[in-house]
Amino acid sequence: MRKKFLFTPGPTPLPPEVQEALSRPIIHHRTTDYQEIFAEVNEGLKYIFQTQNPVFTFASSGTGVMEAAVVNLTREGEKALAIVGGKFGERWKEILEAFGRECVSLDVEWGSAPRVEEVEKILDENPEVEVVFAALCETSTGTKMDIKSLAELCNKKGKILVVDAISGLVAMELRTDEWGVDVVVAGSQKGIMLPPGLAFLSISEKAWKKIENNHIKAYYFDLKKTRKAYEKTDTPFTPAVGLIVALRESLKMIKEEGLENIWRKFSLISFAVREAVKTLGLEIFSRYPAEAVTAVKVPEGIDGIELYKAMKDRIGVQVAGGQAHLKGKIIRIAHMGYMDYTDAIVAISALEMALSILGYSVEFGKGVGKVMEIFMKEGVFK
Repeated sequence: MRKKFLFTPGPTPLPPEVQEALSRPIIHHRTTDYQEIFAEVNEGLKYIFQTQNPVFTFASSGTGVMEAAVVNLTREGEKALAIVGGKFGERWKEILEAFGRECVSLDVEWGSAPRVEEVEKILDENPEVEVVFAALCETSTGTKMDIKSLAELCNKKGKILVVDAISGLVAMELRTDEWGVDVVVAGSQKGIMLPPGLAFLSISEKAWKKIENNHIKAYYFDLKKTRKAYEKTDTPFTPAVGLIVALRESLKMIKEEGLENIWRKFSLISFAVREAVKTLGLEIFSRYPAEAVTAVKVPEGIDGIELYKAMKDRIGVQVAGGQAHLKGKIIRIAHMGYMDYTDAIVAISALEMALSILGYSVEFGKGVGKVMEIFMKEGVFK
Protein backbone atom coordinates (compact mmCIF):
# COMPACT_ATOMS: atom_id res chain seq x y z
CA MET A 1 0.00 0.00 0.00
CA ARG A 2 1.38 3.38 -1.02
CA LYS A 3 1.96 5.90 1.76
CA LYS A 4 -0.18 9.01 1.35
CA PHE A 5 0.81 12.61 2.02
CA LEU A 6 -1.70 15.40 2.60
CA PHE A 7 -0.93 18.92 1.39
CA THR A 8 -4.45 20.32 1.20
CA PRO A 9 -5.29 23.63 2.93
CA GLY A 10 -7.56 21.74 5.31
CA PRO A 11 -7.89 19.13 6.54
CA THR A 12 -4.19 18.92 7.34
CA PRO A 13 -2.16 16.03 8.82
CA LEU A 14 -2.65 15.15 12.49
CA PRO A 15 0.30 14.89 14.91
CA PRO A 16 0.62 11.59 16.81
CA GLU A 17 -0.12 13.42 20.08
CA VAL A 18 -3.46 14.58 18.69
CA GLN A 19 -4.31 11.14 17.30
CA GLU A 20 -3.60 9.61 20.69
CA ALA A 21 -5.82 12.15 22.44
CA LEU A 22 -8.64 11.42 20.01
CA SER A 23 -8.48 7.73 20.93
CA ARG A 24 -9.04 8.29 24.66
CA PRO A 25 -12.31 7.29 26.35
CA ILE A 26 -14.93 10.02 26.20
CA ILE A 27 -15.71 12.03 29.33
CA HIS A 28 -18.84 13.91 30.33
CA HIS A 29 -18.80 17.65 29.68
CA ARG A 30 -20.67 18.76 32.83
CA THR A 31 -17.83 17.70 35.13
CA THR A 32 -14.87 19.37 36.81
CA ASP A 33 -12.54 17.13 34.75
CA TYR A 34 -13.84 18.62 31.53
CA GLN A 35 -13.96 22.16 32.93
CA GLU A 36 -10.25 21.96 33.80
CA ILE A 37 -9.45 20.94 30.22
CA PHE A 38 -11.74 23.62 28.79
CA ALA A 39 -10.17 26.33 30.97
CA GLU A 40 -6.72 25.33 29.75
CA VAL A 41 -7.93 25.35 26.14
CA ASN A 42 -9.47 28.81 26.53
CA GLU A 43 -6.14 30.24 27.68
CA GLY A 44 -4.26 28.46 24.89
CA LEU A 45 -6.64 29.88 22.30
CA LYS A 46 -5.94 33.40 23.53
CA TYR A 47 -2.26 32.75 22.82
CA ILE A 48 -2.72 31.59 19.23
CA PHE A 49 -5.22 34.38 18.54
CA GLN A 50 -2.84 36.85 20.21
CA THR A 51 -5.65 38.39 22.25
CA GLN A 52 -6.71 38.96 25.84
CA ASN A 53 -10.36 38.87 24.77
CA PRO A 54 -12.48 35.72 25.07
CA VAL A 55 -12.19 33.15 22.28
CA PHE A 56 -15.40 31.15 21.92
CA THR A 57 -15.48 27.56 20.69
CA PHE A 58 -18.32 25.99 18.72
CA ALA A 59 -18.99 22.50 17.41
CA SER A 60 -19.17 23.78 13.84
CA SER A 61 -17.32 24.31 10.61
CA GLY A 62 -15.57 27.62 10.06
CA THR A 63 -18.56 28.77 8.03
CA GLY A 64 -20.65 28.46 11.20
CA VAL A 65 -18.68 31.15 13.00
CA MET A 66 -18.69 33.29 9.87
CA GLU A 67 -22.48 33.13 10.14
CA ALA A 68 -22.27 33.85 13.87
CA ALA A 69 -20.25 36.99 13.18
CA VAL A 70 -22.80 38.23 10.64
CA VAL A 71 -25.96 37.57 12.68
CA ASN A 72 -24.53 39.01 15.92
CA LEU A 73 -22.78 42.08 14.55
CA THR A 74 -25.23 43.28 11.92
CA ARG A 75 -28.97 43.89 11.67
CA GLU A 76 -31.45 43.10 8.92
CA GLY A 77 -31.28 45.84 6.29
CA GLU A 78 -27.95 47.13 7.59
CA LYS A 79 -25.17 47.89 5.13
CA ALA A 80 -21.91 46.01 5.55
CA LEU A 81 -18.75 45.89 3.46
CA ALA A 82 -17.34 42.57 2.22
CA ILE A 83 -13.98 42.39 0.47
CA VAL A 84 -14.40 39.82 -2.29
CA GLY A 85 -11.37 38.43 -4.08
CA GLY A 86 -12.04 34.71 -4.11
CA LYS A 87 -14.37 31.92 -3.05
CA PHE A 88 -14.26 32.78 0.65
CA GLY A 89 -14.64 36.51 0.21
CA GLU A 90 -17.73 35.55 -1.78
CA ARG A 91 -18.88 33.54 1.23
CA TRP A 92 -18.98 36.67 3.42
CA LYS A 93 -21.18 38.29 0.78
CA GLU A 94 -23.45 35.25 0.50
CA ILE A 95 -23.97 35.01 4.27
CA LEU A 96 -24.73 38.72 4.56
CA GLU A 97 -27.30 38.51 1.77
CA ALA A 98 -28.82 35.29 3.15
CA PHE A 99 -29.67 37.17 6.36
CA GLY A 100 -31.08 40.24 4.63
CA ARG A 101 -28.09 42.54 5.05
CA GLU A 102 -27.23 44.99 2.30
CA CYS A 103 -23.79 43.96 1.13
CA VAL A 104 -21.52 46.59 -0.34
CA SER A 105 -18.76 44.54 -1.95
CA LEU A 106 -15.28 45.59 -2.92
CA ASP A 107 -14.55 43.20 -5.77
CA VAL A 108 -10.87 42.66 -6.46
CA GLU A 109 -9.41 40.43 -9.14
CA TRP A 110 -8.81 36.87 -7.94
CA GLY A 111 -5.16 36.60 -7.00
CA SER A 112 -4.98 40.26 -6.03
CA ALA A 113 -5.66 42.13 -2.79
CA PRO A 114 -7.30 45.52 -2.16
CA ARG A 115 -5.34 48.67 -1.51
CA VAL A 116 -6.29 50.37 1.74
CA GLU A 117 -7.14 53.50 -0.26
CA GLU A 118 -9.81 51.53 -2.14
CA VAL A 119 -11.40 50.40 1.12
CA GLU A 120 -11.28 53.93 2.51
CA LYS A 121 -12.99 55.30 -0.60
CA ILE A 122 -15.89 52.85 -0.25
CA LEU A 123 -16.24 53.62 3.47
CA ASP A 124 -16.33 57.34 2.69
CA GLU A 125 -19.01 56.74 0.06
CA ASN A 126 -21.02 54.53 2.46
CA PRO A 127 -20.70 56.16 5.90
CA GLU A 128 -23.53 53.99 7.28
CA VAL A 129 -21.35 50.88 6.96
CA GLU A 130 -20.29 49.86 10.46
CA VAL A 131 -18.72 46.43 9.85
CA VAL A 132 -16.05 45.35 7.35
CA PHE A 133 -15.58 41.66 6.48
CA ALA A 134 -12.21 40.47 5.13
CA ALA A 135 -9.87 37.46 5.00
CA LEU A 136 -6.32 37.06 6.25
CA CYS A 137 -5.70 34.40 3.60
CA GLU A 138 -7.99 33.95 0.61
CA THR A 139 -7.53 30.18 0.44
CA SER A 140 -8.98 29.77 -3.05
CA THR A 141 -6.24 31.91 -4.61
CA GLY A 142 -3.37 31.67 -2.11
CA THR A 143 -3.55 35.42 -1.51
CA LYS A 144 -2.63 37.41 1.59
CA MET A 145 -4.45 40.56 2.67
CA ASP A 146 -2.78 43.40 4.58
CA ILE A 147 -4.88 43.02 7.72
CA LYS A 148 -2.64 45.26 9.82
CA SER A 149 -3.21 48.26 7.54
CA LEU A 150 -6.88 47.44 7.15
CA ALA A 151 -7.28 47.36 10.94
CA GLU A 152 -5.58 50.75 11.24
CA LEU A 153 -8.05 52.18 8.73
CA CYS A 154 -11.09 50.64 10.43
CA ASN A 155 -10.01 51.93 13.82
CA LYS A 156 -9.44 55.40 12.39
CA LYS A 157 -12.93 55.33 10.86
CA GLY A 158 -14.60 53.76 13.93
CA LYS A 159 -15.54 50.60 11.99
CA ILE A 160 -15.54 47.01 13.21
CA LEU A 161 -13.19 44.68 11.32
CA VAL A 162 -14.09 40.98 11.07
CA VAL A 163 -11.36 38.71 9.71
CA ASP A 164 -11.68 35.20 8.31
CA ALA A 165 -8.47 33.56 9.56
CA ILE A 166 -9.73 30.03 9.00
CA SER A 167 -6.75 29.01 6.87
CA GLY A 168 -4.29 31.66 8.05
CA LEU A 169 -4.37 31.34 11.83
CA VAL A 170 -1.10 30.01 13.29
CA ALA A 171 0.51 29.65 9.83
CA MET A 172 0.55 33.41 9.19
CA GLU A 173 1.30 36.41 11.36
CA LEU A 174 -1.84 37.78 12.99
CA ARG A 175 -1.56 40.02 16.06
CA THR A 176 -5.20 40.52 16.95
CA ASP A 177 -4.93 42.93 19.87
CA GLU A 178 -1.77 44.71 18.77
CA TRP A 179 -3.19 45.43 15.31
CA GLY A 180 -6.65 46.26 16.63
CA VAL A 181 -8.61 43.52 14.85
CA ASP A 182 -12.10 43.31 16.37
CA VAL A 183 -13.31 39.84 15.41
CA VAL A 184 -11.33 36.82 14.20
CA VAL A 185 -12.91 33.54 13.08
CA ALA A 186 -11.02 30.27 12.63
CA GLY A 187 -11.47 26.52 12.24
CA SER A 188 -9.81 23.45 13.71
CA GLN A 189 -8.70 21.54 10.62
CA LYS A 190 -5.93 23.77 9.34
CA GLY A 191 -3.13 25.41 11.33
CA ILE A 192 -4.50 24.09 14.63
CA MET A 193 -3.82 20.47 13.55
CA LEU A 194 -7.18 18.89 14.41
CA PRO A 195 -9.87 17.15 12.38
CA PRO A 196 -12.74 19.34 11.14
CA GLY A 197 -15.47 20.01 13.69
CA LEU A 198 -14.46 22.97 15.87
CA ALA A 199 -14.72 26.66 15.05
CA PHE A 200 -13.50 29.66 17.02
CA LEU A 201 -14.35 33.33 17.33
CA SER A 202 -12.64 36.13 19.26
CA ILE A 203 -14.39 39.44 19.94
CA SER A 204 -13.08 42.85 21.06
CA GLU A 205 -14.89 45.06 23.57
CA LYS A 206 -15.68 47.49 20.74
CA ALA A 207 -17.46 44.73 18.86
CA TRP A 208 -19.25 43.62 22.04
CA LYS A 209 -20.86 47.03 22.43
CA LYS A 210 -22.48 46.61 19.02
CA ILE A 211 -23.59 43.06 19.81
CA GLU A 212 -25.17 44.17 23.09
CA ASN A 213 -27.25 46.76 21.23
CA ASN A 214 -28.42 44.24 18.62
CA HIS A 215 -31.62 42.24 18.71
CA ILE A 216 -30.03 38.94 17.71
CA LYS A 217 -32.14 36.54 15.68
CA ALA A 218 -30.13 33.43 16.47
CA TYR A 219 -30.30 30.49 18.83
CA TYR A 220 -27.24 28.24 18.64
CA PHE A 221 -25.03 31.11 17.42
CA ASP A 222 -26.31 33.72 19.90
CA LEU A 223 -23.03 35.06 21.28
CA LYS A 224 -24.71 36.57 24.33
CA LYS A 225 -25.60 33.05 25.45
CA THR A 226 -22.11 31.86 24.59
CA ARG A 227 -20.43 34.60 26.61
CA LYS A 228 -22.62 33.95 29.63
CA ALA A 229 -21.64 30.26 29.61
CA TYR A 230 -17.97 31.06 28.86
CA GLU A 231 -17.74 33.14 32.02
CA LYS A 232 -18.59 29.94 33.94
CA THR A 233 -16.03 27.89 31.91
CA ASP A 234 -18.91 26.24 30.11
CA THR A 235 -20.79 26.18 26.80
CA PRO A 236 -24.54 26.69 26.35
CA PHE A 237 -24.83 23.50 24.29
CA THR A 238 -23.03 20.15 24.15
CA PRO A 239 -19.42 20.66 23.08
CA ALA A 240 -17.38 18.32 20.87
CA VAL A 241 -15.69 16.80 23.89
CA GLY A 242 -13.21 14.54 22.09
CA LEU A 243 -12.01 17.38 19.87
CA ILE A 244 -11.60 19.70 22.86
CA VAL A 245 -9.43 17.08 24.60
CA ALA A 246 -7.30 16.80 21.44
CA LEU A 247 -7.21 20.59 21.10
CA ARG A 248 -5.43 20.82 24.44
CA GLU A 249 -2.62 18.71 22.97
CA SER A 250 -2.29 20.71 19.74
CA LEU A 251 -2.24 23.99 21.68
CA LYS A 252 0.56 22.64 23.88
CA MET A 253 2.57 21.78 20.77
CA ILE A 254 2.03 25.23 19.26
CA LYS A 255 3.02 26.97 22.49
CA GLU A 256 6.12 24.79 22.82
CA GLU A 257 7.30 25.62 19.28
CA GLY A 258 6.30 29.28 19.66
CA LEU A 259 4.12 31.29 17.29
CA GLU A 260 6.98 33.49 16.11
CA ASN A 261 8.99 30.40 15.18
CA ILE A 262 6.02 28.87 13.37
CA TRP A 263 5.43 32.08 11.41
CA ARG A 264 9.09 32.15 10.37
CA LYS A 265 9.02 28.46 9.42
CA PHE A 266 6.03 28.75 7.10
CA SER A 267 7.30 32.00 5.65
CA LEU A 268 10.50 30.23 4.60
CA ILE A 269 8.75 27.06 3.43
CA SER A 270 6.30 28.99 1.26
CA PHE A 271 9.13 31.08 -0.17
CA ALA A 272 11.12 27.96 -1.01
CA VAL A 273 8.12 26.33 -2.71
CA ARG A 274 7.45 29.45 -4.79
CA GLU A 275 11.08 29.63 -5.89
CA ALA A 276 11.09 25.92 -6.77
CA VAL A 277 7.92 26.32 -8.83
CA LYS A 278 9.49 29.20 -10.76
CA THR A 279 12.61 27.11 -11.36
CA LEU A 280 10.38 24.52 -13.06
CA GLY A 281 9.11 27.21 -15.44
CA LEU A 282 5.73 27.57 -13.72
CA GLU A 283 4.03 30.71 -12.42
CA ILE A 284 2.61 31.64 -9.03
CA PHE A 285 -1.05 32.62 -9.36
CA SER A 286 -1.26 35.26 -6.64
CA ARG A 287 0.38 38.65 -6.80
CA TYR A 288 0.37 38.73 -2.99
CA PRO A 289 1.22 35.16 -2.00
CA ALA A 290 0.13 33.88 1.39
CA GLU A 291 2.43 31.90 3.66
CA ALA A 292 -0.29 29.30 4.33
CA VAL A 293 -0.92 28.11 0.78
CA THR A 294 0.73 28.48 -2.62
CA ALA A 295 -1.43 28.58 -5.75
CA VAL A 296 0.46 27.43 -8.84
CA LYS A 297 -0.68 28.05 -12.42
CA VAL A 298 -0.96 24.85 -14.44
CA PRO A 299 1.24 25.20 -17.56
CA GLU A 300 -0.22 25.40 -21.06
CA GLY A 301 -1.01 22.01 -22.53
CA ILE A 302 -1.48 20.34 -19.13
CA ASP A 303 -4.89 19.52 -17.71
CA GLY A 304 -4.94 20.73 -14.11
CA ILE A 305 -7.44 18.10 -13.04
CA GLU A 306 -5.22 15.37 -14.49
CA LEU A 307 -2.20 16.92 -12.72
CA TYR A 308 -4.07 16.79 -9.42
CA LYS A 309 -5.06 13.16 -10.07
CA ALA A 310 -1.53 12.13 -11.04
CA MET A 311 -0.11 13.56 -7.83
CA LYS A 312 -2.83 11.98 -5.69
CA ASP A 313 -3.45 8.60 -7.33
CA ARG A 314 -0.12 7.73 -8.89
CA ILE A 315 2.31 9.30 -6.43
CA GLY A 316 0.29 9.49 -3.22
CA VAL A 317 0.63 13.24 -2.65
CA GLN A 318 -2.65 15.12 -2.38
CA VAL A 319 -2.77 18.84 -3.03
CA ALA A 320 -5.89 20.92 -3.75
CA GLY A 321 -7.24 21.97 -7.12
CA GLY A 322 -8.72 25.27 -8.18
CA GLN A 323 -12.26 26.37 -7.38
CA ALA A 324 -14.96 28.02 -9.51
CA HIS A 325 -13.45 29.39 -12.75
CA LEU A 326 -9.97 28.33 -11.58
CA LYS A 327 -10.86 24.64 -11.64
CA GLY A 328 -8.27 22.85 -13.76
CA LYS A 329 -6.15 26.01 -13.97
CA ILE A 330 -4.28 25.98 -10.65
CA ILE A 331 -3.17 23.60 -7.94
CA ARG A 332 -2.78 24.68 -4.32
CA ILE A 333 -0.05 23.41 -1.99
CA ALA A 334 -0.60 24.02 1.72
CA HIS A 335 2.01 25.05 4.29
CA MET A 336 0.25 24.88 7.64
CA GLY A 337 -0.31 22.75 10.70
CA TYR A 338 1.69 19.56 11.15
CA MET A 339 4.01 20.21 8.21
CA ASP A 340 7.73 20.83 8.22
CA TYR A 341 10.65 21.68 5.94
CA THR A 342 11.06 18.18 4.51
CA ASP A 343 7.40 18.19 3.48
CA ALA A 344 8.21 20.90 0.94
CA ILE A 345 10.75 18.55 -0.66
CA VAL A 346 8.10 15.80 -0.90
CA ALA A 347 5.55 18.17 -2.46
CA ILE A 348 7.91 19.56 -5.09
CA SER A 349 9.30 16.12 -6.00
CA ALA A 350 5.73 14.89 -6.53
CA LEU A 351 4.97 17.92 -8.69
CA GLU A 352 8.05 17.24 -10.83
CA MET A 353 7.09 13.59 -11.35
CA ALA A 354 3.43 14.31 -12.06
CA LEU A 355 4.33 16.96 -14.63
CA SER A 356 6.65 14.50 -16.33
CA ILE A 357 3.95 11.79 -16.34
CA LEU A 358 1.68 14.23 -18.20
CA GLY A 359 4.33 15.10 -20.79
CA TYR A 360 5.71 18.37 -19.44
CA SER A 361 9.47 18.67 -19.88
CA VAL A 362 11.08 18.47 -16.42
CA GLU A 363 14.71 18.38 -15.37
CA PHE A 364 14.35 16.06 -12.39
CA GLY A 365 15.63 17.50 -9.15
CA LYS A 366 15.70 21.10 -10.34
CA GLY A 367 12.80 22.24 -8.16
CA VAL A 368 13.78 19.98 -5.29
CA GLY A 369 17.34 21.26 -5.53
CA LYS A 370 16.11 24.85 -5.23
CA VAL A 371 14.18 23.99 -2.06
CA MET A 372 17.24 22.27 -0.58
CA GLU A 373 19.52 25.14 -1.58
CA ILE A 374 17.29 27.68 0.19
CA PHE A 375 16.95 25.60 3.34
CA MET A 376 20.69 24.92 3.55
CA LYS A 377 21.50 28.58 2.97
CA GLU A 378 19.14 29.56 5.78
CA GLY A 379 20.66 26.99 8.14
CA VAL A 380 17.42 25.09 8.64
CA PHE A 381 19.14 21.77 9.43
CA LYS A 382 21.96 23.08 11.63
